[in-house]
Amino acid sequence: MGAKVLVVDDSLMVRKQVARALTEAGYAVLEAVDGVDALEKLSATPDTQLVVCDVNMPRMSGIEFLENMKREGGALLVPVIMLTTEGQIELIQRAKALGAKGWIVKPLKADLLLAAAKKLTATA
Repeated sequence: MGAKVLVVDDSLMVRKQVARALTEAGYAVLEAVDGVDALEKLSATPDTQLVVCDVNMPRMSGIEFLENMKREGGALLVPVIMLTTEGQIELIQRAKALGAKGWIVKPLKADLLLAAAKKLTATA
């Protein structure tokens, strides 16, 4: 199995779609339903090499997840790609300022996701 990737999305359908694309490309996939769940999974699985995260989720959004990661001193040691329906420049800039390495607008384009995942896990 390849690099471990944590997929964070409150939509089961989107999580499964992303997980399938990554698994077929040889990645080991973990899933989380929101930012709170993602933080717990990350602390339990320190060898995770990439996070693919939605922006709009209950309990803790993707932006709040990035803020928590940065505050925890992780300084985003694990690269994060945001996968969302949101395309506002201000939101993208905020995520990047918090350390997000990429921004992919839904619907999922598996080739874009896999190219970004390959690039971001190559140095891990």
